[in-house]
Amino acid sequence: MDWMAWTGPTATFFVIIACLLITFTVLAIKYPETPRVGVLGIETTRGDRLFITLLGSAFLNLGWLGLVDASQWGALVVCAVYAVAVFRWV
Repeated sequence: MDWMAWTGPTATFFVIIACLLITFTVLAIKYPETPRVGVLGIETTRGDRLFITLLGSAFLNLGWLGLVDASQWGALVVCAVYAVAVFRWV
């Protein structure tokens, strides 16, 4: 597969995303939930909040790369706080 550089961090990223999807699928089957309305004013489920978290984290990381001259670990901390906020209030 010469078209992509499979580095350790790249493989780890995809493994974590796959594990998240599997975990949320098992949770949805084992503990079905009813959608709830949060601060956005729309009904969301766990899967919706996971998607919002992943999408927002991607934009936060891109913004961090373009605007901040600091280690990417700082963006990870910001994304973790963002994820907690999304799952708590959205």
